Amino acid sequence: MVFRALFASLIFASCGVVSGVFCQTSDVAFPKTRAEGERCIKEEHVCEQLEKLRIAHEKKEHNEMLERAEEALRLSEELEKSIAANPQLREREREKLQDLEKLVRKIRSELGAKDDDANKNDNDKGDETVDEDEEPKNVNDVVSGFKILRQSTVKLVDEVRKTTRFTISAAAIQSSNAVLRITRMLRFWR
Repeated sequence: MVFRALFASLIFASCGVVSGVFCQTSDVAFPKTRAEGERCIKEEHVCEQLEKLRIAHEKKEHNEMLERAEEALRLSEELEKSIAANPQLREREREKLQDLEKLVRKIRSELGAKDDDANKNDNDKGDETVDEDEEPKNVNDVVSGFKILRQSTVKLVDEVRKTTRFTISAAAIQSSNAVLRITRMLRFWR
């Protein structure tokens, strides 16, 4: 019984303190003294600095995504040249394909896509808006597969270049899905 009374008094006391704090924070907009006014100015300056840092961080992340897209394009071009010279899929090309897949997954997640869609089966098409050009067609040999991979990566890079740090591009996400499907198919090519 004593514990209940003590607990209830603590609850009522904390409610009084919280309401007192809320009353004090509403007076911050109208400082009563010079010291309070200076404190408000300092707090606004801190908030402005934090906002500037947030904007700079978002710009940096967007620039890094653009660099990843350029790196993915470079890798796909290297792979296409390597396979055109020697149509055997060696371990070095498989490693580059894995690197390309990691880059495209990172780009895809930064574009706002969930990772669940990347693990979907190619036969399971829940989205009916998939572009026909993005599906890997006529991949009869490794060389044509790597040509299609480069073309899809070029399309992805073009879509990523169109984005800003404020946008979520469905076209870029679909292009990244196409590149991921093709890299998986080529990585396990025998």
